[in-house]
Amino acid sequence: MTPKPTGSLSSTSTGPDLVLTRTFRAPVGDVWDSLTESERTSRWFGPWAGTPGAGQSISVTMTAEDGDPEMPMRIEACEPPHHLAVSAVDEYGTWNLEVHLTERDGSTEMRFVQHLTDTATVGDTGPGWEYYLDRFTAALGDGPMPDFDDYYPSMKGYYVALAEELGAA
Repeated sequence: MTPKPTGSLSSTSTGPDLVLTRTFRAPVGDVWDSLTESERTSRWFGPWAGTPGAGQSISVTMTAEDGDPEMPMRIEACEPPHHLAVSAVDEYGTWNLEVHLTERDGSTEMRFVQHLTDTATVGDTGPGWEYYLDRFTAALGDGPMPDFDDYYPSMKGYYVALAEELGAA
């Protein structure tokens, strides 16, 4: 089954936001643990080392990327089990990311936000986040991991069109 893109772009006072949501039939605590515990993040993104908590820095080994690169990240906000914000800078740019979790009726909604400085690379990052969030979903449910080739380049046009629409608004 070919995955369908789900993200949206919105304009904010600080720049554009890329927003993706996922809903899980799981309690918020379980989703939070999959998002923040190194043993569990290793299943979908990569393990991390360092001191957890707001204002602290960690190093994440991105095991789904070629060469397993390490990415230093700063934890900007950590409010268990509902809000996590991290930032990083690498050769691809600045990453300002937030996750908001809301539990309702036995399900948890994840709202993932990347605060962008512009939309120039959203054709690449949008499909990448779709892939990683589907990896998160698979890890949470002990399902098979998706293949990145099913996301990119097939989703690129969707995200480029979102950026063009936002620019025209």
